[in-house]
Amino acid sequence: MVVLAVPWIWLLLFLIAPTVIVAAIALAQPADGVPPFTLGLTLDNLALVLTDPFYRDALGLSLKLAAVSTGICLVIGYPMALAIARAPTRWRDPLLLAVMLPFWSGFLMRLNAWIGLLRDDGLVNALLAWVGIGARHLLYTDTALYLGVVYTYLPFLVLPLYARLARRDPVLEEAAADLGASPLGVFLRVTLPLSLPGVWAGCALVFVPAVGEYVIPELLGGPQAQLVGRVLWGEFFQNRDWPTAAALAIVLLLVLVALPALALQALRRRPARSPA
Repeated sequence: MVVLAVPWIWLLLFLIAPTVIVAAIALAQPADGVPPFTLGLTLDNLALVLTDPFYRDALGLSLKLAAVSTGICLVIGYPMALAIARAPTRWRDPLLLAVMLPFWSGFLMRLNAWIGLLRDDGLVNALLAWVGIGARHLLYTDTALYLGVVYTYLPFLVLPLYARLARRDPVLEEAAADLGASPLGVFLRVTLPLSLPGVWAGCALVFVPAVGEYVIPELLGGPQAQLVGRVLWGEFFQNRDWPTAAALAIVLLLVLVALPALALQALRRRPARSPA
């Protein structure tokens, strides 16, 4: 009982209780005072978040950013994880260290480095001018925003995917090749299905925090990057409209719960592939 009590207490203190508090604020009425709300029971804040185009667009833009960034991380990270898993044993630890190396420096320091690289007189534009492409305005654009998100969250996809690929049995791939499967066929029929749990875990670790990202859009994105994180910050600290901000947070939480649930339901309904 003691062993089970510890995780339940942890969930109660750091997940359930904060969610209940935010939900109570979302159902409250805005007011002038400290705190800037009056506890009650109203759905006006949730209705406003669901019907106002400003909040809907912020939520849609955040979901788009998270989905595209997750896809890019998957395209880049899967070959990285597979290469590390197939590398000789003596090279795996140095390669994993290279993946985790950015975490050894501060998050803001790394973003400031990207600001220096992407500004109009930065290194990236100098290289583009040197190769004859010409300078481009990169900083405070969607390109800089996606670049910052992918750079920040790529290790979160590589590491769980590598952990799954490292446990695969190479004999299965060799058997498929001996039976006449091409390298692409071996990958699609053997390697990829075996790695899907790592793919889902890595995508979740990238998608969920990317939806509510605030720092990267604030430092690298332009004024057009009105994502949920920036809108929440503005409602809480600038407008002091805590009920609306809490309602937006609750809607975002429901979306993040609903999307994986729908994905799992679709996977369960998919007919099982009969063995060849």
